[in-house]
Amino acid sequence: MYLKKWLFMNKKFGPFIREIRIQKGLGQRELALKIGVSASYLNDIEKEKRTAPKLDVIKKISSVLSVDINKLNDLAGNSKKTLAPDINDFIVKNPKIKSLVRAIKDNNLNEKQIELIENSISKSKTKALIIAAGLGSRLKKHTENLPKCMLDFGGKTLLQRQLDSYKKCGIKDISLIRGYKKEKINYKEIKYFENKNYKDNNILNSIFYAEKIINGNIIISYSDILFDSSVVQRTLESDHDISVTVDIDWRGYYVGRKDHPISEAENVIFNSNNEVQKIGKINTGSEEVHGEFIGMIKLSNRGTEIFKEHFNRLKKIYWNKPFQRAKTFQKAYLTDFIQELVDIGIKVHCVIIESGWKEIDTVEDYKKALAGFNKKFIKS
Repeated sequence: MYLKKWLFMNKKFGPFIREIRIQKGLGQRELALKIGVSASYLNDIEKEKRTAPKLDVIKKISSVLSVDINKLNDLAGNSKKTLAPDINDFIVKNPKIKSLVRAIKDNNLNEKQIELIENSISKSKTKALIIAAGLGSRLKKHTENLPKCMLDFGGKTLLQRQLDSYKKCGIKDISLIRGYKKEKINYKEIKYFENKNYKDNNILNSIFYAEKIINGNIIISYSDILFDSSVVQRTLESDHDISVTVDIDWRGYYVGRKDHPISEAENVIFNSNNEVQKIGKINTGSEEVHGEFIGMIKLSNRGTEIFKEHFNRLKKIYWNKPFQRAKTFQKAYLTDFIQELVDIGIKVHCVIIESGWKEIDTVEDYKKALAGFNKKFIKS
């Protein structure tokens, strides 16, 4: 990972912009028009005849090319042989930051110590992304005119209860990917991304409609799960780059569950270090199965880079082709992608929970959840 970071930081701002522009299929004039500069100016930037542009232009480039703004700022700073422009402005305007930087220098903190400080700050800024583009066809009449995240549970929608659980854990920066009946989801405090092709893709590809905000610490969750705030808190506490939330007290939930049988569970087998070995619709009758993936995953800043790098790599290879258990890459589940990461040697950690959540996938699930709702389930 450090090698990849070194390779990136040794790229040049202009050539990097040109590389990404070509990957996105944009002409030089087209990009120049979108970011509000002349084609000749952009040409000079790409050929390194000029240093990197000002921060406002960098922000526009980041938005149009869907590139992490922090990466671009770092490369811009390198091109000018100075600090990244966003950091430079921030330090100048905040004397206490100067003191912090000097303290790091004077105490000669090593890379590991600095990383601990960075992780502590990142945890306090964790975001959430909710995947809510699907049809919810198994819920039949209940979702004829509503996305399933808008189903009512005790006077609050399923989505509102998710928002409450996130906010109770201090997560206020929340985004949502919508598709089916998108006009029915309209909470002012949420940022929205549109999956216009929700009928032709699945969870994995849906996530990446929000690629530009997949950075820093982020929790990604399915929209059809009711979960207690304690589940979010346990997930939030993970220090690993990629963590999946796994319920080890899962088998009882499938007793008498006919419309969504145990064979459809997204199960997990993990080792003694709680690292995923197998995930997805595996042999649920086997005693080797340790738990069920609940539809929640946490990524660190490094984890988001791993996610994006491999998604874009695999997309080029497997588009319109079989991928893991999916008929095509477009129809892949998140668990297919996680299994691929595990298969190539990337560690995925399990956050272990025991109950505190429910999946609302069928009419049967909805009725059972409603019946038990006022008795014991959601506390937040």
